[in-house]
Amino acid sequence: MSAEHSALVQVARAAIPAVVSITTQERPDASGEPQKGIGSGFIISPDGYVLTAAHVVDDAESFTVTLLDARGWPEEVHATLVGSDAQTDCALLKVETDRKLPSLQLGSARDIEVADWVVVIGSPYGLDRSVSVGVISAKGRTDIIPGSRTSFVDFLQTDAAINPGNSGGPVLALDGKVIGIANAVNTTGQGIGFAIPIDVARAVVDDLRSHGRVRRGWLGVSVVDLTPDVARSAGRPSYSGVMVSDVVAGSPAQRAQALRWRVALSGPGNPLRVHVTRSGRPVWVAITPESMPTVASSPARDGLHPGIQSGASGTGGSGKGADADR
Repeated sequence: MSAEHSALVQVARAAIPAVVSITTQERPDASGEPQKGIGSGFIISPDGYVLTAAHVVDDAESFTVTLLDARGWPEEVHATLVGSDAQTDCALLKVETDRKLPSLQLGSARDIEVADWVVVIGSPYGLDRSVSVGVISAKGRTDIIPGSRTSFVDFLQTDAAINPGNSGGPVLALDGKVIGIANAVNTTGQGIGFAIPIDVARAVVDDLRSHGRVRRGWLGVSVVDLTPDVARSAGRPSYSGVMVSDVVAGSPAQRAQALRWRVALSGPGNPLRVHVTRSGRPVWVAITPESMPTVASSPARDGLHPGIQSGASGTGGSGKGADADR
């Protein structure tokens, strides 16, 4: 047995007890028939908090989590929705149990590199605790918009198999720590899946636990990715970062400019120092985000096919054609 194989086995064996299958009971469809969906999740604390993808629990009225009991047998328990955030596609469930549950340690996607091995565990097509392995194919995919949802996420890309039912399950590095949350798959290609960097979830989970929603900082700017074409048109020497394209009158951004999701996830009232370029000169500016104005929205459901494995069969993907998995 090779060292690589042994490491993958150890990661999967240690993580499987903390990975759960999530069955949702959704609102009846137009025909009046109740709908079910299946997704994945993982336990992040021994007292029963479960992290998953928001689109797994969207429109659901009840949640059943299948975990492993002390003997290693499947055990179905009721779960309650603690909080959900459509823009980062993260959600937090809570299961009630009298025992301490196995949990996974959260790492950082900053510690993973392209071509590093990863392990994905979930319930594709309802097949509980299935394991797939692969490598990180790319990082920082900003042009992936599963189901046309507005998002602050720079996705990880992997060739590890992600199928309907995997969404919400962990993507693990070889040290056993979670570095991503399985989220979407490109249905037009083989081996092209996407995951939310766990750093995004780490930034919102405390708000979800305490408030049931994410309290975002807001500057009042619109930004565009600094692609090579945009950088050339703006006369920039590189295309790293984003470019401010518009400023809302009366907003904090009238006094300074800053970057996108880091600011949004910083929380209102937290002062920031931001490095920007003005008139060709690099400068540091100080700014304090305010609470993001509430805007009524209804995130697209990706054209998900209703049924026991609603998911990557969806037709609503945009950007690079990624469909939200479920």
